[in-house]
Parts: sequence; structure tokens; C-alpha cells
Amino acid sequence: MEIHMVTIKHFLALIIAIAVILPAASAMVGGDKAWFLIHSNVDGASVFFGGEYQGVTTNGELYVEYFTTGTPVTYFMVTKDGYSPYTGQITHYPAKGEVVDLYATLQPAEPTPMPPPIGGSIGWYTVYANVDGASVYFDNDLKGTTANGELTVQVYVTATPYQTFRVSKAGYSDFTSQITDWPAAGETIKLHANLQPVAPTQPQPSPVSVLTIVAGAFGAAVLLAFRRK
Repeated sequence: MEIHMVTIKHFLALIIAIAVILPAASAMVGGDKAWFLIHSNVDGASVFFGGEYQGVTTNGELYVEYFTTGTPVTYFMVTKDGYSPYTGQITHYPAKGEVVDLYATLQPAEPTPMPPPIGGSIGWYTVYANVDGASVYFDNDLKGTTANGELTVQVYVTATPYQTFRVSKAGYSDFTSQITDWPAAGETIKLHANLQPVAPTQPQPSPVSVLTIVAGAFGAAVLLAFRRK
């Protein structure tokens, strides 16, 4: 009977201890509730407390529940695509049932500069030649043929610049020159090529060999002897 009474006493003591510990533990985990009210100049912005997502703003506001006995959060962040993230320090904390206002003003993000398209803006070269139908090459790239003594070549001013041009036509010596000027956007640079006719090749007489001469003389002698008979 005595053992039974001791057991009951221990059981009652355990219940009392649990009744005391549970509220304390609850307070340690979170405790009483309060709120932060986030004000933002944009809707649909994501709100983070200490790096943890809390929700998005509606009509420029979001209530964030806070436990007054919990671990205090020291900063908050508000983000939205197209805006620079806003990060603010939390220096004032609400008491039980209280609301503390926090304000975040998001600024539109600077647009990321896009790289210019390969080539960029356009300029031109006009190649003048003294013959029509001449082929024009820029750094050995065929650009076309001259018509009415000229050819306009489009280039991109931010592309790798050409260094040489060549104009050629059958019956003429090739004309090759350095390119020392490059057009700006919308500008035209003039290049001139003067082709010279190639001198016609004269056929060279074939040399007569000694054997041919001897054979001819021998044949003439035989023919003469035959006639005398």
C-alpha cells in the first residue's frame, strides 16, 4: 500500500511538472503573437524575413506574424522582377498584439545592356574601277563585280575591319591595295582601282635543231643526184 501511494505521488508530481514545463516550452518556441506590416510601393513583391519567404504584397501590404518570445529577426528583404531588391534592418520589435510598420521602396532595375548584334551599324565602301565586270575582293572575300565602273560594298562598322581589297579581270593585271580608312555608321568610303591591260604574249619561234638542218641537206643532195641520173 505504501508503494502504491509513492507511485501516485510521483505520478502527480510528474503531471504538475509537465503542466509547468509545457507553457514555458511553448513560450520558448514562439510565445505570444504580434505582427509586422510591410508596406511596399509595388504589388506582388516577395517578402523575406531573415531569408525565409513570408508571402507577397497585395495592395502594397503584407502582414507577417511574429512571436514576441521567438528568436528576433534582424533584417527583411522585398524583391520583384524588374526592380532592385530592397533590404532593410529591423530595429524595433512589436509587443504582444502590437503591429510594427516596415517600409520598402523598390526602384526599377537598370536594364541590362544588350550586346550589339554581330556587325552592329552599317557603313559602305564604293569601289571605282576603270573597267566593268571586274571582280572585287575584300581580304579575299568576293563582294561582287563592277557595273558602270563601280561597286558598293556594305560593311558592319563594329565587325573586324578589312585590311586589303583586290580588283581583277581577265586580260588585266590585278590591282591590290591596303584599306586605311573605315566608314562610320551611315558613312561611305571611296576606293579607287586602276587596272592595266596585260601585254599579249608573242609566240616564240621554235629553234631549228642541227639534226633537222643536216637531214634537210641530205635530202636535197639525194634529190639532186637522182635528177642527174
